[in-house]
Amino acid sequence: MKNRQAFAGYEAFEFTDGPWTRRVWRKGHGPAVIVMHEMPNLHPQVLRFADRVAAQGMTVYCPSLFGEDGRIPGRLYTMGQMIAGICIRREFNVWANGRSSPIVEWLRALARKAHADCGGRGVGAVGMCFTGGFALAMMTEPSVVAPVLSQPSLPLGKKGAGMIDASPQEIACAKRRLKEEDLTIMALRFPSDGFVPDERFAMLKETFGERCVTVELPDADANTNAPIPPHSVLTWHLIDEPDSATKQVEQDVIAFFKHRTAA
Repeated sequence: MKNRQAFAGYEAFEFTDGPWTRRVWRKGHGPAVIVMHEMPNLHPQVLRFADRVAAQGMTVYCPSLFGEDGRIPGRLYTMGQMIAGICIRREFNVWANGRSSPIVEWLRALARKAHADCGGRGVGAVGMCFTGGFALAMMTEPSVVAPVLSQPSLPLGKKGAGMIDASPQEIACAKRRLKEEDLTIMALRFPSDGFVPDERFAMLKETFGERCVTVELPDADANTNAPIPPHSVLTWHLIDEPDSATKQVEQDVIAFFKHRTAA
């Protein structure tokens, strides 16, 4: 089932760089933030977050990376998209081999375009789940100044538990830029989440130190009405009430974007 109303106020365009062409949904005014959706698609909960970023004086760019835009996903649809992402789609690298996904190059080009179009100090970027690590790998693009890794779930498997889906060169570039440009990374998760192992967050803390602000929420802070166990910090598991811990995280992420992009 589609929720067409979720795209109210957005304009869509096709963006091509290298071998990849993807639809991008844009909304708002001010410096740019790229919102990369989680599995299985660009669904209304992701757009709700994007709407709130736009409402705070920024322009959101929501690229359609997989799945059907606007569809409210069910369990079978989610499983199908996960299998396709793991086994079929060549633009995504899901295993522990020390490389980022090929689609990241396209995302860097989108960041350059967004910065040229919108101005500001730079571009914010948030990845979720399958795309969680993309925001880190994108830091080889100088315009990306505010990366947020929400439940970064790649690479899959025990071999990749202490890794992130970025190459050593991309990690070294991010580390250098964080120090030289006085930047920070935000990383979010529920520690019970099997897709985001303890070793991954330990690696982020060891590699980036105080430049990586980690937010780890207990299961008690997760929305119990979500269709899956605690995982999606900014979407399904957000409790949309002023005094909830997840709502505070949402507000902190948006404030981070505002500050770093000079919105």
